[in-house]
Amino acid sequence: MQFELTQDYINQLKVAVAERDDYFIQGRMEELHVQDIAPILIELDDEESYYLFKGLDFETGAQVLREIDPDYRKHFVKQLSIDELADYIEYQESDDAADIINEQPVKTGEEIIALLEDREKAGFIRDLLHYDEDCAGGLMAKELIKANINWNVKQCIEEIRRQSRNVEQIYSIYVIDNSNKLLGRVSVKRILLAEDETLIADIYESEIISVESYRDAQEVAEVMRKYDLEVIPVVNVQGKLLGRITIDDIVDVITEKAEEDIQMMAGISGSTDEDDSIWAQSKSRLPWLIIGMLGGILGARFIGLFENFITLVPTMAFFIPLITATGGNVGIQSSSVIVQDLARDSGPSSFTMGRFFKGFIVAVVNGVAIAGIVLLFNTVLGEEMKQTIVVSVALFSVVILASFTGTMTPLILEKVGVNPALAAGPFITTANDLLGLAIYFTVAHYLYLI
Repeated sequence: MQFELTQDYINQLKVAVAERDDYFIQGRMEELHVQDIAPILIELDDEESYYLFKGLDFETGAQVLREIDPDYRKHFVKQLSIDELADYIEYQESDDAADIINEQPVKTGEEIIALLEDREKAGFIRDLLHYDEDCAGGLMAKELIKANINWNVKQCIEEIRRQSRNVEQIYSIYVIDNSNKLLGRVSVKRILLAEDETLIADIYESEIISVESYRDAQEVAEVMRKYDLEVIPVVNVQGKLLGRITIDDIVDVITEKAEEDIQMMAGISGSTDEDDSIWAQSKSRLPWLIIGMLGGILGARFIGLFENFITLVPTMAFFIPLITATGGNVGIQSSSVIVQDLARDSGPSSFTMGRFFKGFIVAVVNGVAIAGIVLLFNTVLGEEMKQTIVVSVALFSVVILASFTGTMTPLILEKVGVNPALAAGPFITTANDLLGLAIYFTVAHYLYLI
């Protein structure tokens, strides 16, 4: 059954902590997954969260630390001594440990690494600290199981037992040569079914997908999605095995990317959340609000150019909101679809003329439908026929043009190295407002001259 964190549950824990009711707290914590414990700590004050956390065993506490939001974790671990933090690091895989140490001052990080009893893990963590967090090297864990191609099955099984002590999940055994170059992989099943004296060279699979340590995290995510992988090995430029990336780390990358794109599409630059300062939140939103405001000023000035025309035909003003809203909505729809396609297919080269033509046909169908509905609606209401035709023709034209700009803008931004999600926000909306007004008044100007 899925756990639901309620205020009543938090209040019960607060009372239990205040009364030092360890029996109640332990019983509640044993019922929960570590993913459910992490949000509880955020709802408690510092003293309460520390007391509850210290009541967990080290292995559970280490997993909870891994699940805590990084921004809160920086604050939370200040309550722990360096010795305590080192004890929890001992129970974490190297990639998670490196993330936490990277959040600490350099001196604190060095002291934690020096306190680790597992010197192999300490070495792993030092290696990972050299990588940027947004590349394959920064995502990988050093803990894995590997077998030399010259070993037999009996030797391999003995090594699996030894190496697996620090590995949470075993997906595959990676096969290497004497220089640690990745040659392929062999499944646990094939090892268990083979005779003791069978050589690994005779049963391993040489076809294996890997990524270099310098590859961008988004590239890694795309490779794992494309080939439906749960884990992928990481190698250096010489092809030597460095570590592995598991699906849980890639899910985090995908989630962060999706959140960033949603913020971009909403007109929020950078990565912000509700816990950020007022200045940080304002700074991320204000630039796009200013762009929208400038677009509105330009739109008002543009309408002013046709002031005399509107005076002669006052009903023209009634349909301005309809024109601008339709253009904005169509533009956002088109750009959102393209942004999704670019994220899925990794590049503008995946967008073919066939897909462009299909999008154009969709825009024509939608334009005809919208223009027809407005034509019918205005006719029934008894609007002047010329005015009705102007609005319908303008709407059809706006749908076609807004669809085109919504399609091409993300492709162009992607081509020049700018996040295409920018196109789906106020940029497209503002641009299509101005284009919609231009089309509307141009069509009206020519039709009323006929």
